Amino acid sequence: MSADLRGAMRNFATGVCVATTYADHEGSRRHDAVTLNSLSSVSLDPPLVSLSLHRDSQFLGDLLETKKWAISILDSDAESLARQLAKGRGDRAQVIAGLAANPGPVTGALILDAQSGIECVLSDSFDLGDHTMVIGEVVSTGIRDLQPPLLFLHGKFQQLATATSKES
Repeated sequence: MSADLRGAMRNFATGVCVATTYADHEGSRRHDAVTLNSLSSVSLDPPLVSLSLHRDSQFLGDLLETKKWAISILDSDAESLARQLAKGRGDRAQVIAGLAANPGPVTGALILDAQSGIECVLSDSFDLGDHTMVIGEVVSTGIRDLQPPLLFLHGKFQQLATATSKES
């Protein structure tokens, strides 16, 4: 059996989020945002989450410098935004300038108008293969139940056929 990890993982549905961070240079702040499906909850006590980013990512460089980022979990209406923020940094800059987003009260990283927002500060990072895993301590959350989440499965964005219901 060949080691086709990409092919195998295409059968694993993941949620889609946008991670944001920034870089401060000479008194000005440049925000950046990327679409990811590598978000994972690591621990509830203390509250920790992880992201995996390609080692060559300029976004990763900014995140490791500021040690702060935010995550916005996207709903099913955000496919267009997810596609736009999955492009290269130059293409993302114009989209970021027009985002419906506000700096998080704790980190200053942008939080989008999305289902959930999570602000993180860097707890640790590990180089693993061609990626770096960052572990973030969750310092703030915001939850708005809107629509079903945006999913990624079989190499495509997907939407749930029925709305999810919140457990009591």
